[in-house]
Amino acid sequence: MTKRFGFTLAGATHVNSLQPNAKAGFTLAEVLITLGIIGVVAAMTIPTLIANTNGAKFRSQFKKTISTLNQAGLMAQAQYDFDYAGTTDKCNAAQAAGSAEHPESVMSFCSILNGTLTGQTYQGVVTNIKRSNNGTEEAYAIKQPAGYGKVLTKATAEAYLAYTLADGSIVAFSPDAVGCEVPVGTQITGAYIAANPNCLGFIDVNGATLPNREVSCTAVGDQIARRVEEPCAVKNDANHMTDIFPIFFHDATVEPASAAAKYVLTTSK
Repeated sequence: MTKRFGFTLAGATHVNSLQPNAKAGFTLAEVLITLGIIGVVAAMTIPTLIANTNGAKFRSQFKKTISTLNQAGLMAQAQYDFDYAGTTDKCNAAQAAGSAEHPESVMSFCSILNGTLTGQTYQGVVTNIKRSNNGTEEAYAIKQPAGYGKVLTKATAEAYLAYTLADGSIVAFSPDAVGCEVPVGTQITGAYIAANPNCLGFIDVNGATLPNREVSCTAVGDQIARRVEEPCAVKNDANHMTDIFPIFFHDATVEPASAAAKYVLTTSK
């Protein structure tokens, strides 16, 4: 039986019919199609959102860490009358002296960091650092395929001495780092850095956590990233905006040692 309701408005009668058995809703097919569309959109946007988030985090942390190292150089110069250029001693890594060396008695990179930073932990060689891998510990390793062609050489960089800073980032430098002075007026180019490898190091802004890959320019083969003076742009994706940034120590300053690292430091996005 159909119930009818009528009312009069401005001389017109409106009749509304309600069917007792009629039900509003979606069919199973409509629901499945909607969920499928949502899934496709999510699959397309989530990786981009993650990449953007990681990229912003890596960029911010790199700028913060390089500022910390610059402040350490300036503080060492002001308090102890020497900086990265004035170092005369190599870190005594064999005796784990990185935790004991102090700028009042030793003029080394380790003593500068020990005497100016708080909350840092001396790790010895980079591979002493461990990361969790499915419940087991795995030694820190730079993830570079053969012929990677970047500023850092995998075997050399993994033999660097490392500190873990209070915020979890890693700072590493050559065990032969000493006397990193650049004459006034000298342009620091890729060739100059290659000729002074003892002053080269890196920052891993993500600590031991993957990807542990050097940041790279968005260019064919990425070989352009080898020279700090070359033009460069770094795409904000997982293949280019990564967590390792080559740096060059000199005087009281630490600056990028690759075009990609320089781009990240000097741009806001």
